[in-house]
Amino acid sequence: MRLHTTTVVSLSALAVLFLAGCSTGSTSAADSTSSPSASVRQEGNNASAPAPLSSAALSKRLLDESDLGEGYTRKPEQPKRHDDVAVTGCPALDRLGGDAAAGGSLDFPRKAKASFTYAGGSDSAVAEELYSDTEDKLSKGVGRIFDAMVSCSMYQVLVGGTPIEVTAAKAAVTRIGDERWGQVLTFAVGGRSTVMKQAAVRTGKVLVVVSGSSALVDAHVEKAVAKARVTH
Repeated sequence: MRLHTTTVVSLSALAVLFLAGCSTGSTSAADSTSSPSASVRQEGNNASAPAPLSSAALSKRLLDESDLGEGYTRKPEQPKRHDDVAVTGCPALDRLGGDAAAGGSLDFPRKAKASFTYAGGSDSAVAEELYSDTEDKLSKGVGRIFDAMVSCSMYQVLVGGTPIEVTAAKAAVTRIGDERWGQVLTFAVGGRSTVMKQAAVRTGKVLVVVSGSSALVDAHVEKAVAKARVTH
């Protein structure tokens, strides 16, 4: 199955780009785990904005260095790459390929992203992505992707000719927002492996996705959601 880069970036987010030697500064779509995997929906707690937010409004709700604390440096945005991406060994992702190739899934038009490195050690990085759409579209879009990903414990991603072995498992996310998805991904390439975590939280018409080293994701996901839901 061959997918457009943005689709698989949203699936594997930060880690695939790191292992393939790419930059993570562009504004591409994002994701996490889903309902059968690790999604939780809180009924009766959907106080949301009257309309989806614009990309400009979302960008103002991204975390910055002052939110994260000492030792974080924001990475500059880089031009989008257009490498083809192939996924093998996961029938659920294969069945999702039609919508993905057509630009569906998490390719929401209203989005903003920021990526940071952390001086605390190697492989210490975190990225935040914000998306806005109707509650239903956000929920279904994230859910389908995450369900597909965690349905396969192992599969391979080929990014621009570089094969990356992926191991996926669902993960718990702090009980915040209206819906939550979480997964831990292990990427292996060239004799090196990296473990990354993704946490996605829907709060009203905004989806917050935090990706990076597990400790940094756990440390910052709550403040990311809190800032994303602030009204101006």
